Amino acid sequence: MEVNPRPRRTQAERTAATRAKLLASSRELFAVNGFADVSTQAIVAAAGVTRGALYHQFADKTELFAAVYEDVEAELVTRIATGIAEAAPADHLAAMRVGARLFLDVCSAPDVQRIVLIDAPAVLGWQRWREVGMRYGLGVIEAMLGQAMADGVIPEQPVRPTAHVLLGALDEAALFIARAADQEAAKSDMYVVCDRLIDGIAAN
Repeated sequence: MEVNPRPRRTQAERTAATRAKLLASSRELFAVNGFADVSTQAIVAAAGVTRGALYHQFADKTELFAAVYEDVEAELVTRIATGIAEAAPADHLAAMRVGARLFLDVCSAPDVQRIVLIDAPAVLGWQRWREVGMRYGLGVIEAMLGQAMADGVIPEQPVRPTAHVLLGALDEAALFIARAADQEAAKSDMYVVCDRLIDGIAAN
């Protein structure tokens, strides 16, 4: 019996597969060792690709890290949205409280702390770090604020400025936890602080 040969992958598929290998391998290395202590040789060895393949995909190690950071941010948004849906909060104000706690929870994971909170600001610079964070988190917060206002659980107020304040506060809360000697205690304290901040937005 003649066996049909496996169809050959297209160039686009091979390129996508190489990129996925580089992102997965470098993310693991960056999370464990930190950006500064990961060489491009270690990355290509872990990914099973050539150095030329790396530089075909990314200009340098910094741009590879930037892509990893964006992937992590996108994953965080998905995990938080899924967690809020599973919690089934009573209203959109409660959803904001749940979302803030979930953000602090996921940012407490060692790999997220290392990539998002410790290395990203230093490697990419504060401006680029904030731009990426706002691209993913700001829209979510704005949507939640808009829904809470539409439901009447918080008074009408400027959405974009309020979202900026909330996102900045959450980033600072996550950084505080990452630097704390007792991270669990710091996270418990920040739960209370974030609840009060959200309650303040809801006050008439």
